[in-house]
Amino acid sequence: MPKDFLKDAEDFYDVVVIGSGLAGLTSANILARAGHRVLLLEHHYQLGGMATWFKRKGGHIFDISLHGFPIGMIKSCRKYWTAEIADSIVQLKGIRFENPQFSLRTTFDREDFTRLLTQKFQVDLATVQRFFDTARSMNFYDDQSRTTRQLFDEFFPGRSDVVRLLMEPITYANGSTLDDPAITYGIVFSNFMSKGVYTFEGGTDKLVSQMKAEMEHNGVDLRIRCLVEKIELTRDRRAAAVVVNGRRIRCRAVVSNANLKATIFQLVGAEHLASDFVEEARAVRLNNSSCQVYMALKPGVGFDDCGDLLFHSEHSGFDAEALLSRQISSRTFSFYYPRTRPGSDRYLIVSSTNANYRDWAELSEDEYIASKADLIDSTLNCLEQYVPGVRDKLDHAEASTPRTFQHYTRHLHGASFGTKFEGLKVSKELPQQAPGLFHAGSVGIIMSGWLGAVNYGVIIANDVDKYLMQAPA
Repeated sequence: MPKDFLKDAEDFYDVVVIGSGLAGLTSANILARAGHRVLLLEHHYQLGGMATWFKRKGGHIFDISLHGFPIGMIKSCRKYWTAEIADSIVQLKGIRFENPQFSLRTTFDREDFTRLLTQKFQVDLATVQRFFDTARSMNFYDDQSRTTRQLFDEFFPGRSDVVRLLMEPITYANGSTLDDPAITYGIVFSNFMSKGVYTFEGGTDKLVSQMKAEMEHNGVDLRIRCLVEKIELTRDRRAAAVVVNGRRIRCRAVVSNANLKATIFQLVGAEHLASDFVEEARAVRLNNSSCQVYMALKPGVGFDDCGDLLFHSEHSGFDAEALLSRQISSRTFSFYYPRTRPGSDRYLIVSSTNANYRDWAELSEDEYIASKADLIDSTLNCLEQYVPGVRDKLDHAEASTPRTFQHYTRHLHGASFGTKFEGLKVSKELPQQAPGLFHAGSVGIIMSGWLGAVNYGVIIANDVDKYLMQAPA
C-alpha cells in the first residue's frame, strides 16, 4: 500500500499554507505562534522551496542556487524565527568582479563602493553620494514609470563600466533589468549597501532543520509529498477548503506560496474570480529563471582563496539579454569552503547563470541532455582560470535548468525569480477578490530573494491573523 502522507491529519484547520518556500514557512510559523491551527502542505520531499539542498554520493551536500542576502535578514530571523537561526548568519566579505572592463574585490557596501567609484572609476564624490541617497530614499509608493536605465543615465551617462558594477549583482539577485522600475533596483541595492552581503553558515539543511523544529514547537502540522490540486471557494468567493492528494480539507483561510499565476489559474480557476482582476493577472509577466552547475571536489582536496562570490564575464558591457542567453558569456561563481559548513572538509563551487525557460523547454530529450553536458563542460573551462586543474580535482558535477526548477518547485516556467513588478499588486489584491485567500511568494522583484520572501511572509501572516480575528468562525 502506498504511504498516506496525510495520515492523522485533521479535517479542518484555521489556515492551510500551500508550499514551503521561505514566505510560506514564515507565514506558517507566525500564525501558529499566534495560536492558530496551521497545516503546511509541500508537494516535494523536502521543505524550503528554492532555499533548500540536495545530497550526492560521497557525502556531498549542495545548497540550491546562490544564497546571499542583506543584513536585514538577521533582524527578521531573530524576531520571527529564533536567535539560534539569526546567530548563524555571517557576512561574505570577498565579492569579486572579473570582466573586460575591470577587475576588483569589494565588501559590497556603501563605504567600499564609494571608495571604488571615486578612486577607481573617477566619479565625482558629490554625484556618488547623491546617487546613494536617491536610491536609499526610494519606496514602493514612488513613481513606477521611471526605469533603472533612466536612473543610471541621470547619474552616470555613458558609463557602462559603472552601470555594470552597480547593476550586474542585482540582476543575479532578482532578475531585474534596466527597463524595470527604478524602485525595484533602488530598494534592493540599498538593502545590500547597508552592510554588505550575508549568508547562512552551516548550509540550508541546517537552516531548514532549525525552522522545522521551531514550527513543530509552535504546533504547525507539517506534511511533505502532499500536492494541492485545488483551492475551493464558497459561492461568495471565500476560501473554504483545499483538495490535496485527493482529500478535501476545510479551513478558514489559505496562504498560497505557489507561483502567483499557478495559484490563480490552476488552483482557484479564473471562472471563480472577477473578470477585470483575471485580466490583470493574465498580464503579469513571469520573471526569468536560472541554470546552475554544482561541482564538488574530492574529499580533502581544496583550492586557494577565490573570494566568496565571483561575477565573471567575457561580455563587453552589461547586457541583460546577454545574461539570459544560452551562449553564455557571464557566470556567477559561489565558492564554498570548509568554513561555510563547519565540521566539513569539502570544497564546492556553484555556478549560476540567468536563463530563459523557452530556450530549454523546447529541446528534445537528447538535445536537453547534450545541452546540460555542454553547460557543465563550458563552466569547467571557465572555472579553470580560477581553480587550476579543477577537472583533476573534481569528484562530482551536475547541472540544473529552468526545467529542473519547474519540476521540483512547480513554478510556471521554472521562474525562480517569480514575477515582474506588476505581480506584487495582484498578489496583494487577491484577498479582496477572494476573502480568506492570500498569496505569499516571489513577486514584484522587490519581494524576491531570501529577505524579501521572509518579510512578505510576515506581512501576509499579519493580514491573515487580522482576517481570522474578524471573520466568523
